Amino acid sequence: MILRGRAWKFGDDVSTDLIASGRYFHLRSDLKELAKYVLEDADSEFAKKVSPGDFVVGGRNFGLGSSREHAPTIIKLAGVSCVLAKSFARIFFRNSINIGLPVIECDTDKISAQDELEIDLEKGVIKNITKKSELKFAALPKAMTQILRDGGLVGHIKKHGDFKIE
Repeated sequence: MILRGRAWKFGDDVSTDLIASGRYFHLRSDLKELAKYVLEDADSEFAKKVSPGDFVVGGRNFGLGSSREHAPTIIKLAGVSCVLAKSFARIFFRNSINIGLPVIECDTDKISAQDELEIDLEKGVIKNITKKSELKFAALPKAMTQILRDGGLVGHIKKHGDFKIE
């Protein structure tokens, strides 16, 4: 799987509250509407300016806080193709894979805001087109890439009738 887009850079400890602000809690049953406000408290322009395929790039402990399953969902609905961070809160990582949003743990220090990136999930390579450099990360396990290809865990189970890895 090859992904291409621009980097939107955030810092450490981006919580699910920053991703999906509590003031929009009433929209949790309308995730497409809630996605219009994704990451608003971290960057007020993000949801208005993000383009399909772009990347969210964070620091350490991305997605900490409550287990709001809608946090990775609205990131995906906003058009983001992948989240890169130095580390993730475990439940955010798991929820992301389950809904079909790739998440990559890597050193994000050499990625700047608006850098153009190309990511090969299977080879574990991030090409920074802007800086003409490459970063390596641990390639996602085959099971995860299959789940992502199928659109998430539900799609994978619907396609295969059970949890199967080919």
